[in-house]
Amino acid sequence: MELELEPLRLPSDNERPFVIAGPCSAETEEQVMTTARQLANYGCHMFRAGIWKPRTKPGGFEGNGEKALPWMQQVKKETGMLTATEVATPEHVELALKYGIDVLWVGARTTANPFAMQALADALKGTDVPVLVKNPTNPDLELWIGALERLNLAGIKRLGAIHRGFSSYDNKIYRNLPTWQIPIELHRRIPDLPIVNDPSHIGGRRELIAPLCQQAMDLGFDGLIVESHCDPDKAWSDAKQQVTPDVLDYILSLLVIRDETVTTEGIVQLRKQIDEIDNQLMEMLSKRMRVCREIGYYKKEHNMTVLQTSRYNEILDKRGAQGALCGMAPEFVAKVFENIHEESVRQQIEIINK
Repeated sequence: MELELEPLRLPSDNERPFVIAGPCSAETEEQVMTTARQLANYGCHMFRAGIWKPRTKPGGFEGNGEKALPWMQQVKKETGMLTATEVATPEHVELALKYGIDVLWVGARTTANPFAMQALADALKGTDVPVLVKNPTNPDLELWIGALERLNLAGIKRLGAIHRGFSSYDNKIYRNLPTWQIPIELHRRIPDLPIVNDPSHIGGRRELIAPLCQQAMDLGFDGLIVESHCDPDKAWSDAKQQVTPDVLDYILSLLVIRDETVTTEGIVQLRKQIDEIDNQLMEMLSKRMRVCREIGYYKKEHNMTVLQTSRYNEILDKRGAQGALCGMAPEFVAKVFENIHEESVRQQIEIINK
């Protein structure tokens, strides 16, 4: 179906994208107000804070709930900033609207559940509140679009998307892989839908926020949602990925907002795609080495030699043929896998000699 959209009209400065900023969680009234005042002083237009916090495991801080909503009202009254928070149930919607929250967003776990999305859509019928939908935890574009369609069918026309990356297994550079091609494809299919980037949840570490913000701008994202806390190291949730308001202001001041009419922009986007593919290659190599180490333990347990010549030759022959079919020189592919095999052998020898 084709979405019926109306402009979100979110505020921004001429030199900057629109930015939604604030702490991961609304912890105390003092923490909320201190952070909000600092952000307002730096020109922030919209304040975000988690009122209800979905946690992977029980026992962690899951938000203050309704108790924190008057704090959000005070932020708006004192600073003039709009307010935004995440909702996951019809009760959350009812309470957020009761306390005048200006923008709602739907989290990744909720987006992945069509039943939960339908419940939210039903609760939002008859309202005109803007709703931003985060991508689902897994890289499923159709699931993301389906969540937007459910809200649109309920009459919500001021919609936007939040790209927060996708969950994956094993050690990795990012907390959630950016997989930029998915939001790029979302934009291609729904060009009028604003897309906001969430560098905090993609990176998982504050030192990655600045480069991820710039990548998002280079790819033409409409805005940013960034976790900012007055004292990040003491945050009750996601401490490592939050920055102070002054650091956020510095990051934003360094952003280069490129002219979309310049013809060389295409090569910038292609280079960003190469960066993303390189990151994926690193993730796959990491997984391959993990499996090789498991093989090393098996060889040690069964007193096998590390180098299996027949297997080595099989790899080179098979991959070389595959490379030729993909338009690459077999010699190039053989050299790549020679280096990969050399590293695999090195790691297995370390295991055997332990």
